[in-house]
Amino acid sequence: MKSQKAYEKVFSFEFFPPKTDEGAEKLRKAREALAELKPKFFSVTYGAGGSTQARTLDTVLEIQRDARFEAAPHLSCIGSTREHIREILDLYRNNGIRHIVALRGDMPSGMRGEPGELRYANELVEFIRQETGDHFFIEVAAYPEMHPQAPSYEKDLENFKRKVDAGADSAITQYFYNADAYYHFVDSCEKMGVTLPIVPGIMPITNYTQLARFSDACGADIPRWIRKRLEGFGDDTAAIRAFGEDVVTRLCEKLLEAGAPGLHFYTMNQAGPTLAIWNNLGLGGR
Repeated sequence: MKSQKAYEKVFSFEFFPPKTDEGAEKLRKAREALAELKPKFFSVTYGAGGSTQARTLDTVLEIQRDARFEAAPHLSCIGSTREHIREILDLYRNNGIRHIVALRGDMPSGMRGEPGELRYANELVEFIRQETGDHFFIEVAAYPEMHPQAPSYEKDLENFKRKVDAGADSAITQYFYNADAYYHFVDSCEKMGVTLPIVPGIMPITNYTQLARFSDACGADIPRWIRKRLEGFGDDTAAIRAFGEDVVTRLCEKLLEAGAPGLHFYTMNQAGPTLAIWNNLGLGGR
C-alpha cells in the first residue's frame, strides 16, 4: 500500500444514463444532492456495445455544461470500430470533456459476431493516446478479486499492467467487500512496478437480491457472513439498509486508513445510501 499513500485522495460518484424522463429527473436530484460533497468528478456508464451512447452523452453534457462539474464518460470498445470511437472522442473533446473511463465492455446480449477492431481495453487506451495525445485523463478498471473471464490471477495482473503501460493515468476497482483483496492487489501491482492511483470502487448495500445478481455477473465476492446476514433479514428493507450502511462504512474506514487514494461510489442513481456512508466517515463538503 506504500505507493497509494503518495497520491491525493480523490472522491467520485458514478451514474448510469436514465431511460425515461422520470429517471432523468430522479438522477438530477441525486446529482444535486451529491454535488454538495464537491466530488472530483461524476462518471457515467456506457451500455453494452455502446447501447446507451446517446443517453451517456446527454447525461455527461448536463453534468459538465449545466452543473459545471467534471464529467467522465465511460467508453467501451467491444463491438465498435476505430472510426466510431474516433468520432466519439472528437465529440467529447469538442464539448470540453477531458476525462474518460476506458473499458473493454461487453457485447450486447443476443448479439453475435466480431468483437470489433479493438478487442481489449489496453488497445482502446493506446488508441485514445494515439488520437488525442494527453488531452484526456484516462481511468481504467481494476479487479482486486480477478476479472470473471481471466484465466488466472497472474494473467489478470498482466492484463492490468498492459492497460497502465498503454497510457492509463488512474484506475478504479470493481466493488468488493474484502479489504484484504484490495491490499493484496495493490501489493502485487507494486511488485510489478505499477504505481498509479488505484481507487477502490464502493457499492452501498440496499437490496440483497439485486446485489447478489450483480455480484454473480461481475465476479465480485460477497463474503459468506455478509450473505447470511442479508438473507436472514428477508424482506426487511430497513434492516438491510442499516446493516449495509454499517458494513460499507467500516470497509471505507479501513481503506482510507490504509492509504487508499480516495473512493469511487457506485450510486445506482441514488443519493441517500452514499450520503449516509459519507456522513459516517466524517468527510464533510470537501
